[in-house]
Amino acid sequence: MTAIRPDEALAQAYDGITAVVGDLDDADLQRATRCRGWLVADLLLHVLGDAQRALVALASPVDGPADVDDVSYWRDFPAGDDASTRHAWWVRRSATAFDSPTGIVRLWRDTAPAAVRAAASANPEGYVTTQGHVLRVPDFLATLTTEAVVHHLDLAVDLPDAPPPGPLAVRVAVATMDGLLSDDTVRPTAWDDHDFLLKATGRVPLTDRDRLELGESAGWFPLLG
Repeated sequence: MTAIRPDEALAQAYDGITAVVGDLDDADLQRATRCRGWLVADLLLHVLGDAQRALVALASPVDGPADVDDVSYWRDFPAGDDASTRHAWWVRRSATAFDSPTGIVRLWRDTAPAAVRAAASANPEGYVTTQGHVLRVPDFLATLTTEAVVHHLDLAVDLPDAPPPGPLAVRVAVATMDGLLSDDTVRPTAWDDHDFLLKATGRVPLTDRDRLELGESAGWFPLLG
């Protein structure tokens, strides 16, 4: 398999989100998403926060070693914990402070490309700190890409004409989910990459057939929230 440059995967992930929201009007930005309680504009603000966090982290390199990688990082974020519930409410209230939903899109259009440029300029041998952890720069970029891809799928649930996330970015997100599974787990044969991401993150429940094929590994799902 061809190696993926982490900054290129992040660029594809963020460009994909821009392709979804860039031409939406205020009404469409208030459509539902897969994230409970969040409209498209709310979820976009959440991803915008990741891009802003990337700018801060990439401009503030630290010494290693890393204490987590692009997979183990996610084990601190279980689905449905109190912190995520409080964050969801904070995002919802913050989004309403904008004069219009399109204001969030404008800020995203300014911030996301800047984060991608910072990622391309970052030392791939360096380290950054974010959310209480130290990561290698490529692993940090992979966490941003994974989150962006999953939220791209969340954004598009009520937007039937939305383009899918790009293939490089999807490969990074799928690799993350594979890493969170036990080594002997075999993905159900009927799943494509999008099915895997939606089921691995609890967006779509496992079917009885899924549970049969996964066996004991079904108990690992959702792999992250």
